[in-house]
Amino acid sequence: MVTIGVLALQGDVAEHVRALEASGARARVVRREPELDGVDGLVVPGGESTTMSKLLVSFGLFDPLARRIGAGMPVYGSCAGMIALASTIVDGRDDQLCFGALDMVVRRNAFGRQIDSHEEDLRVEGIAGGPLRAVFIRAPWVESVGPGVRVIARSGNREDGPIVAVRKGAVMATSFHPEIGGDHRFHALFVDAVRGSGQCA
Repeated sequence: MVTIGVLALQGDVAEHVRALEASGARARVVRREPELDGVDGLVVPGGESTTMSKLLVSFGLFDPLARRIGAGMPVYGSCAGMIALASTIVDGRDDQLCFGALDMVVRRNAFGRQIDSHEEDLRVEGIAGGPLRAVFIRAPWVESVGPGVRVIARSGNREDGPIVAVRKGAVMATSFHPEIGGDHRFHALFVDAVRGSGQCA
């Protein structure tokens, strides 16, 4: 059984833990560097991306996480987690840190403010069984991707729709929150990617 950490600085930590466990993984809450030991992959939940950047530094987690991700640890980021995994952030703070795990340009709050939060049924490449109900809350989107980063979902299921899910091997990111609503298929996709990554302890 793979062990997947959930970064527990902000966001739907308990919901991600439940979704991972329902998908056949052992889940572990991660707040400090020693809790990364024995973790095969990591989920970076949503929250407020600039605050998350500051908390990663104040908890002493940014540098060790950057090393692990740079060494190939599988990682999945939802909403603010997507922003944290980007190589470039549009409309972010000048001092906002990101891991550069995916070669992509992400725009913060691209879908608008809290009042513009919405849900839609998305077709996601790699997920069988029909559309996935996706919840967007002050969500970012991806403006462009670099070589090797695959677009796996677009808003509205349109070819020209905003990019809302991407993947490069066992590194994934979504604009939406799949931990909400009880459909664990996206987490199962990530768990399978972790198992197949060759990074398991």
